[in-house]
Amino acid sequence: MKYSLIVLAFGLILWGCATTFNTANMTPSERLDYAMKLYNDHDYEQAVKEFQGIVLQFPGNAVVDSAQFYLGQTRFKRGEYILAAYEFSKLIKNMPSSHFVSDAQYMLADSYYLLSPNYALDQKYTKKAIEEFQAFIDFFPTNSKVAEAEKKIAAMNEKLAHKEYHTAYIYERMEYYTAALKYYDLVLDTYHDTKYAPMALYAKIKLLIERKHNDEASTEISNFIERYPNDKNIKEVEKIKASLQNKISASK
Repeated sequence: MKYSLIVLAFGLILWGCATTFNTANMTPSERLDYAMKLYNDHDYEQAVKEFQGIVLQFPGNAVVDSAQFYLGQTRFKRGEYILAAYEFSKLIKNMPSSHFVSDAQYMLADSYYLLSPNYALDQKYTKKAIEEFQAFIDFFPTNSKVAEAEKKIAAMNEKLAHKEYHTAYIYERMEYYTAALKYYDLVLDTYHDTKYAPMALYAKIKLLIERKHNDEASTEISNFIERYPNDKNIKEVEKIKASLQNKISASK
């Protein structure tokens, strides 16, 4: 029985070796076709090796930009987003006349997008994704994927705004009021088109009143009513305005 298992295992090894495809005598086009077959069959491990081989073996050949692009795509399919970004950026930098450049620019941005973490963590990949999506929009404004790129930029700006708003909230809870106001202002100035802008202004108004900065609070109340007339907190802000006006009148 043990002998039979050894023979069977040896036979499988020989069979595997026999079915290994010899690409040594292939033309560049034939090698690319073979690599694409591996890619389409989801054999990404072997596809990576073949695309890498083409890029290294046939520099300057017409098939190299295809191999470089699909090397990035294969890395992307494997969830290797940092390596994918590297491969797409190589194509953009080294083959600027390739017809794959627009797709590579989008995929470069999308690689960083998928590396973007929870809002509470470091957001370097989020910022990099926004930068690369914006480059895609600027260089390829008529591309069909522009709308999707804009949607993803908006989502990432929401995440960045959330991070800054949360930082302001933490500072306020810790009674670091100057720092809290600074971060609320950061949300208002940088992320004014996100849902966190009215939240930041509302929180700032309440903090100013709590700290008895009534004149500044009054100015921000007017800003809130003008900018966010349909916000869920508008009635509360109007009540705060009326109360503050009564206090100012009584003090006079």
